Amino acid sequence: QAQLVESGGGSVQAGGSLRLSCAASTTSFGSGCMGWFRQAPGKGREGVAAMRNDGLTTYADSVQGRFTISQDNAKNTLFLQMSSLTPEDTAIYYCAANPPPCAAWLLLHPAKYSYWGQGTQVTVSS
Repeated sequence: QAQLVESGGGSVQAGGSLRLSCAASTTSFGSGCMGWFRQAPGKGREGVAAMRNDGLTTYADSVQGRFTISQDNAKNTLFLQMSSLTPEDTAIYYCAANPPPCAAWLLLHPAKYSYWGQGTQVTVSS
């Protein structure tokens, strides 16, 4: 069973930065798509950033220009660099992956993804 393990969450003040990591137990995720999602208390899970094996990346409007998704294929690790954090970014952040094909217009849709990590908490204080 393929596994995804997130790390790097924590507490930070508004305006600060955090870098999340997601370690995959298999190299096969690199041939499909991987993404970051988040769920705030009382809200549904939403797509934050995702990337496809051909290098295509996409971001939610709310994080565009502040978050950057990247991947280290050699280490089977997905990253999310988060900057200029605001209290509205407070949520549990999840890493997810799916084998191909990965339609571009579905990259930020949680239902598209089959594999999920356990999540890591990000708390931003004002």
